[in-house]
Amino acid sequence: MLNRFFGRKPKEEEGAARQEENVAGQERKGADSAFEQRLSFLKASLSRTRRLFGRVQESFRQDEPLTDTFWDELEESLIEADVGASTTTWLLERLRERAEQEHLRTTSQVRRALREELLALLGKAAPLRFATQAPLTVMLIIGVNGSGKTTTVAKLAYRLKQEGHRVILAAADTFRAGAIEQLKTWGERIDVPVISQNPGSDPGAVVYDAIQAGLSRGHDVLLVDTAGRLHTKFNLMEELKKIGKVVQKFLPEGPQELLIVIDATTGQNALLQARKFAEDVGLTGVIITKMDSTAKGGFAFAVADDLGVPIKFLGTGEKVTDLMPFDPESFVEALLAQDE
Repeated sequence: MLNRFFGRKPKEEEGAARQEENVAGQERKGADSAFEQRLSFLKASLSRTRRLFGRVQESFRQDEPLTDTFWDELEESLIEADVGASTTTWLLERLRERAEQEHLRTTSQVRRALREELLALLGKAAPLRFATQAPLTVMLIIGVNGSGKTTTVAKLAYRLKQEGHRVILAAADTFRAGAIEQLKTWGERIDVPVISQNPGSDPGAVVYDAIQAGLSRGHDVLLVDTAGRLHTKFNLMEELKKIGKVVQKFLPEGPQELLIVIDATTGQNALLQARKFAEDVGLTGVIITKMDSTAKGGFAFAVADDLGVPIKFLGTGEKVTDLMPFDPESFVEALLAQDE
């Protein structure tokens, strides 16, 4: 009787169910495979940071009773990995509290708790935001000179292009000598158009031209490379606000992203600069560069804890493909992975 209503015989139902199970299984395998690839890559990229956890990792491996020495070594490792004093203090207080409340007695139990607390600090993965009504998404990329900002703009443009977006770039860092030419060179290399004016030009005018070009040519994403430094911080912040007003005049929904690029090798100094940007102009996300060339990968936890905005990408090398979406779970797993 039911088959008449649903138009499917029992055997057909069984076949369809098996097919759905197979599809779900393939999706799970695909997700597991992608996770393993990210994990393997991150373990290699974070190799220097992971060495700082070596003594604690040995305790984790041996599953020893908790001692004052263990807590001291864990604190030292977190500090050396540039997790930051305040974040490290909070983590240790939280872990000691959990050890008492949950009756944790061994280092392996603390390892599980540490993993959970680190994941909580980082939050969930945060994909890029795109316009829902307007035809053009605008993303402003900010950061101090030397952070790898312009190169990161190019890497992000390349990644978005590979995903099927029609990207256009705006060379709005008109105050740094060579910034415009650097972005143009990258644009030619990845075959993405760059809108620019002469050095010293008004960045707002460059963004205006780029918006008009993007709309008229059918592009769907505009990446704006902004100034990393002006004569004073006040001038820099005011310039960024002015660019935002230009965007909103033509695209009220934008900018969709205001991303700051931070050099992991500069550690806590970079965090102080990022905090100033966050206070004055607001941020939607962070891109951390040079994660492969430093032992201070714990800096990511300090960033998430201090700025309160998600980390969206990690820069892990010099190639245009060396920009990966930030996945908190694989990042923490790679950091705490126990090598056989």
